[in-house]
Amino acid sequence: MPGNDLTRLRIALTVFFALDGFIFAGWVVRIPAIKEQTGASASALGLALLGVSAGAVITMTLTGRLCRRFGSHPVTVACGVLLSLSVALPPLTHSALALGLVLLIFGAAYGGINVAFNSAAVDLVAALRRPIMPSFHGAFSLGGMIGAGLGGLVAGSLSPTRHLLGLSLIGLLVTAVTGRALLRHEPPAPPDRMPQEERVPRRLDARTRGLVAVFGLIALCTAYGEGALADWGALHLEQDLKAHPGIAAAGYSCFALAMTIGRLTGTTLLERLGRTRTVVAGGTTAAAGMLLGALAPSVWAALLGFAITGLGLANIFPVAVERAGALAGPSGVATASTLGYGGMLLGPPAIGFMADWFSLPAALTSVAALAAVAAVIGYGTRRATAS
Repeated sequence: MPGNDLTRLRIALTVFFALDGFIFAGWVVRIPAIKEQTGASASALGLALLGVSAGAVITMTLTGRLCRRFGSHPVTVACGVLLSLSVALPPLTHSALALGLVLLIFGAAYGGINVAFNSAAVDLVAALRRPIMPSFHGAFSLGGMIGAGLGGLVAGSLSPTRHLLGLSLIGLLVTAVTGRALLRHEPPAPPDRMPQEERVPRRLDARTRGLVAVFGLIALCTAYGEGALADWGALHLEQDLKAHPGIAAAGYSCFALAMTIGRLTGTTLLERLGRTRTVVAGGTTAAAGMLLGALAPSVWAALLGFAITGLGLANIFPVAVERAGALAGPSGVATASTLGYGGMLLGPPAIGFMADWFSLPAALTSVAALAAVAAVIGYGTRRATAS
């Protein structure tokens, strides 16, 4: 595939990653308002958020098969449409049960698009022969930062219904414009892959499947923290530290900004340090940052902790998904993404239950514990990660 086509594909995929982060962040910063609207307790809200988890995890497994059959590009566009439509549904609900049901649809779209565009990105990384995966996830984080920042600005003037309907219209417009570039081109094949190899599914031995699962576990440990901060960070700042709602919404923006900076510099970092050192250093940094963010007695110290956590987690998930995809193609991406995004989406309900049992700050320290686990696993798989 000519270089110009590869550049167009890279731009289109970057836009879809950014749109995904933008829509997801726009939803999460309105969770406190929707919690009040539905009258849900912390545990009931956690159960409702489980609808996102269930929809996403079920769809991720199916999306890997759809990508093999129809191609990752058409599946990305279709899921972009569904994601844009479904984000407008949560503000229309008035009970935890109804919220959980509509979040099943939102979760299905969110899980599907993440497997589809990560599969497309893995193909492009292989074709370009450069570790550019963090740049795509950097676009997701940038979209999240903008979405959260915008949500904080409009929280006092726009109802959740109008805000999320606006996100829906923006998403449909961006998908219509950017989706054309994806639909025009087939995913690129690596330069050293023969045409007949493109059509023959690779058979995975037990060791390869095990490695894919391990990379998925690393993704789970780190994505858990991203989901926890997205859904509970603002509530922690507002409820436990008495922050103004606008400042509370800015908590996720700090996290997303730090993660964006870390990912946009991730390609250079990976080229200099390698995958193992990047994963180990990132997990250790995130563990320290989250302990500060969860246990700090002041709002500004907690915001600093959120930012340090974002820097630490920035490149671990992209490395895990890229390695799984390089080993097993769309199936590897689907497996690692299912585990990873399962951690992101199952984490918030777990935090909700722990918050009811103990306290929200104590529950958030679980993010630090899992980040440390990711660092340990990353060191233990250093040979496979470096290969």
